[in-house]
Amino acid sequence: MEQGAESSSSQMEISDGSKSTKLDPVTRVKKLLFRRMLVGIKDGRFFLGNFYCIDKQGNIILQDAVEYRSTQRSSPSPVEQRCLGLILIPSSCRTSCHVDCSIEEKLSLLMIQDNSSTSDFPASVVA
Repeated sequence: MEQGAESSSSQMEISDGSKSTKLDPVTRVKKLLFRRMLVGIKDGRFFLGNFYCIDKQGNIILQDAVEYRSTQRSSPSPVEQRCLGLILIPSSCRTSCHVDCSIEEKLSLLMIQDNSSTSDFPASVVA
């Protein structure tokens, strides 16, 4: 058990004001639950929805998702959208992943991203 506690590769330190805590990957992902997330996939579409869960393989489920795709024909709007509901986005299709959060959370997430170079969950942060 001590070996797991000493391992810093899967844990990181995040400072919240004056206190500093170590968070394992599960705790870090729990902090993202039900946040607005924008996920881009290889064919150019984007999905905006509430982050619901992620599995060990990196597949993401979004709740209340809306699909956005660009249109080639002449229409009043260059982007089409449609409401989908609950969707699963395979990790093999995902190209980008952005989470909507406060500035303090952005800084802590950027710290997570810098310190965990082998993370299976690449999360960028948008305002």
